[in-house]
Amino acid sequence: MTARAASTVLVGRQPELAALRDALARARAGEPTTVLVGGEAGVGKTRLTEEFGRSATDAGARLLVGQCLELGEAGLPFAPFAAALRAVLRRDGPGVFDGYEAEFARLLPELARGPVGVAAPAPAPVSDAPRGYLFDLVAELFERLAAGQPLVLVIEDLHWADRSTRDLIAFLVRAARTARLLLVCTYRTDELHRGHPLRPFLAELDRARGVERIELGRLDRDGTGAILADLLGTEPLARAVDHIHDRTQGNPFFIEELAAAGGPVGCAALPETLRDLLLARVDRLPDPAQRVLRIAAAGGTRFAHQLIAEVAGLPEPELEDALRATVAAQLVVADPEGDYEFRHALVREAVHDELLPGEHARLHARFAAAIEAQPHLVVAGRAPAEIAHHWYAAHDHPRALVTARTAARAAADRYAYAEQSRLLERVLELWELVPDAADRLDMDHLAVLEETIAAATTAGDYQRALTLTRAALAEVDTDAEPLRAARLLDRRGRMLAMLGKSDGTTELREAYRLASGVPDGPERVRLLADIAAHLIRIDPEQAGALAAEATAAAEALGEDLELLPARIVLLCRTAASVDLGLAELRRVAERARAAGNAPALVSALVHLSDVLFELGRYAESADAAAAGVTEARRVGISRSTGAYLLSNQAEALIALGRWDEADAACADAARIDLPGVSGLHWLQLRAGLRLARGHPAADELVGRALGFLARPYLWPNHRLPLRELRIEAALAADDPAEAVRAAHAALADERLPQLPREGWPVLSAVARTAARAGDPELAAAVSALAAGLPARCPAERAHAAQVGALLTAGDQALAAWRAAVAAWRADGQPYPLGRALLALAEAAAAAGERDEVAAAVGEAAAIADRLGAAPLAEQAATLARRVGLRGATRGRPGADLLTLREREVLRLVAEGHSNSRIAEQLFISPKTASVHVSRIIAKLDVSNRVEAAALAHRLGLLGEPTAPR
Repeated sequence: MTARAASTVLVGRQPELAALRDALARARAGEPTTVLVGGEAGVGKTRLTEEFGRSATDAGARLLVGQCLELGEAGLPFAPFAAALRAVLRRDGPGVFDGYEAEFARLLPELARGPVGVAAPAPAPVSDAPRGYLFDLVAELFERLAAGQPLVLVIEDLHWADRSTRDLIAFLVRAARTARLLLVCTYRTDELHRGHPLRPFLAELDRARGVERIELGRLDRDGTGAILADLLGTEPLARAVDHIHDRTQGNPFFIEELAAAGGPVGCAALPETLRDLLLARVDRLPDPAQRVLRIAAAGGTRFAHQLIAEVAGLPEPELEDALRATVAAQLVVADPEGDYEFRHALVREAVHDELLPGEHARLHARFAAAIEAQPHLVVAGRAPAEIAHHWYAAHDHPRALVTARTAARAAADRYAYAEQSRLLERVLELWELVPDAADRLDMDHLAVLEETIAAATTAGDYQRALTLTRAALAEVDTDAEPLRAARLLDRRGRMLAMLGKSDGTTELREAYRLASGVPDGPERVRLLADIAAHLIRIDPEQAGALAAEATAAAEALGEDLELLPARIVLLCRTAASVDLGLAELRRVAERARAAGNAPALVSALVHLSDVLFELGRYAESADAAAAGVTEARRVGISRSTGAYLLSNQAEALIALGRWDEADAACADAARIDLPGVSGLHWLQLRAGLRLARGHPAADELVGRALGFLARPYLWPNHRLPLRELRIEAALAADDPAEAVRAAHAALADERLPQLPREGWPVLSAVARTAARAGDPELAAAVSALAAGLPARCPAERAHAAQVGALLTAGDQALAAWRAAVAAWRADGQPYPLGRALLALAEAAAAAGERDEVAAAVGEAAAIADRLGAAPLAEQAATLARRVGLRGATRGRPGADLLTLREREVLRLVAEGHSNSRIAEQLFISPKTASVHVSRIIAKLDVSNRVEAAALAHRLGLLGEPTAPR
């Protein structure tokens, strides 16, 4: 995948952009205003001012831009003002200088040259013009320019400004105070060493009235992800975002450079151009400071003074002088606690990469020895990992092997399972390089493999765990250790299913066969319980038999077996219990909490939130999931045992109508980068949510979710919601043919009749398709399946009533839709209630029940407004207009009913553009532009384009559209 060289979107700068716009508003009102924009190199100062400049000119302001040059104090005087005035000369001609061309020639030498063949007048030498007089002329010129329209003057890279430029800026800010002038100056904070002349200058400006400072910080992880998505043209993987964000620390320029130089996950090595840029300031340091910086780079991004002193072995005054030079050069930052940190991680990386091979090994060995002798020299709890890292970097394989194993145990104690997995991988890597590895670690190679598999599984790295199971199975002696082999097969079967590669039953049944010949014991019972918990989704009958066997064996042993019921609690749902095993789940959760067994508690809360949702107890479901999320994060199992908690929470919040919170929960799940099919649930939910809101990115998420259908295997409870999503997406796109194809594919799913929870929403979508397409055969197929599908819980009963209403026509339709609306009220989900209310309104209109129509449409519109469900609101407004109920929806249809694209089209319509010109501007076809215009006219309840433009102006619908979050 190829990335663009630069991002086209402004990310994470909305507050700063708003501050600049506020400053322009003050300047427009006659208040002289200056804004100083600071930030490190590459943080996005120019991008911000460019975006602001475009919006300022769109708002009727005039924009002038000048650039300071990197020529030092003796460089070209007034360079940025010369550039700005040159633009004025090109646009307005010499007459704009009002007869003072000779004086302005000091800034623009070309003014001293007349037309070719005409002798220029002989003015007084430009050097004779007093500087104060020149400043007055510049201020008067800006005042004349600002009289007609607000003037924005942007001066970039003020840290390179010469003395004359700074003096003229100070005059404009403190003395001239030109009305309707906004002065914006940018500068690099990382260039301002202690003696830099800009430091006192900025302090002086801060004391002047009308001066405001804006400091641009680095982007957060979400900002890094947004830039990568724009550069790559697709949503990046969460691990790619983490990788690049960790290296760039949110600097937009560095993000762009790494994305352009490597793949979506980022390049392994720094691009040469970026490396040279990062090392330029290092090369200007004195030699002793460069040596200390190289030593520090081997120690990591952050280092303690005492540690660097121990490793460097320098006299304290020499060390302090060297560190002082690095701090003054803005390469290292000192904190009040006495520690140091590289200002940017990529600087450390570039310096570290410059170490010679021998120097590299020697420095890391010294760091390892120092930390082993004095563990307090690093952050508490980090000594084992630091020691292992440095011995590995020093290429001391025996020490690296032993310390990696020690660090892996320490990582597990801190619930850092991903770190544990990486360290154990290093043990496997070093095993062949250390002849007596087994003796040093007191364990065989297979045991290391098993431990690594367990760590990778807990960390959620299922693909790596699957690969390692193949290697482990090749080593294990099945005849001598059948239970060991069975455990590996169990893990492999579950990994295959979690990755969507197969259902894993072949491996699981072979595991059971091997375990059958082993006497009962705690390990065998746990294995049987695990196999049963997995098989419940594939073969409930065999799973029930296995669960009974495991339970009986556990009772015979008289052991709790780590809260075994938490592992097989799903089996309770195969019984005909009214509460779907809720009471048993609550008991298990309480036992796990009392025992301090966090994994068992998290597992119980996953199932508890799921059962509560199915029972229609949505608030309790959200609370249980939220409690599980907190517990899973605490013990580091959010990507494994607790993988479904965030999506369960989001699902409950959607049902409660708390859509913004649900979307935030889905965003949290996306950041975790859940592995395999465990990452499908949140994706399917968010795709459906964005579809319901008419979000511009809905199609992309729907496509990503439906891509899971191409996997060799999906559990039915994952597969059926995707069938529903495919139908809903086709209906939303007004593609009845695709909806019918998707409906037939859904009805052909053999598990649909066995799963009421997932089956009823599918039947609702298929029935809606049959009604929309007028397909009696499809309707008959839905009716036949619905007759045999039980409706046990509130949502299932509401779907059943809705399916019946969708399949009912004529005089009975009104009563059927009244029943469906009542069922959805009993369930409590607002969105399906809103959709049912609109269908009720249509049936009531056909029956002539006008009052019922108005009430239903009004309530549906209110629900849509509260949820931000733009398509539903549009349907309510359309129905209201069609039946002549102009007051049924909240106020006059307006911006909330228009999609982002429609607002862009409306803005161009108001500017008088034709459909062809709109198509060119927005890169769409003229036909699509025409469709958008027609929809706008219908939504705004007007007759033509002229009325649409007039109404848009009157209602203020032409402001900048804001993308949904």
